[in-house]
Amino acid sequence: MPPNSDHAVSADRTALIALAHDAAAQCALDPALVCAIIEQESAWDMHAIRYEPAFRTRYVAPLGLPPTEEVARSISWGLMQVMGQVAREHGFSTKSLAALCEPAAGLAIGCAVFAAKLRAGADDVQRVLTLWNGGANAAYATQVLARRAKYR
Repeated sequence: MPPNSDHAVSADRTALIALAHDAAAQCALDPALVCAIIEQESAWDMHAIRYEPAFRTRYVAPLGLPPTEEVARSISWGLMQVMGQVAREHGFSTKSLAALCEPAAGLAIGCAVFAAKLRAGADDVQRVLTLWNGGANAAYATQVLARRAKYR
């Protein structure tokens, strides 16, 4: 069977959903919500990355880091699209931030970060989803919450 067949993609997605459920459970999060965030952020592409130049300018450049680390911290990585800087702030110490594209590592830190944001946001899921997105998409929280039902 070719690796890109529908069956292979379905099996891969099933395995990723199981990992997402496990990571969510470790952080006492709603697994359906975590899966909805992943679908919204990366469409289940574990290799998804996105450079965020405005984030770099505002939050990372002032830190005076070596250039490679500065750029890496200015990228959102993996399934949950966790910003490198945010991962570092939450204890992700692996040398290369590209390790966030490894599903188990990215989900573990992504769920830990989201759980911390929920606690800080008094469990206001709508507000925390808006913060997760950085306010870039006004409809983000509504879109994620609409996706949640398909993972229940």
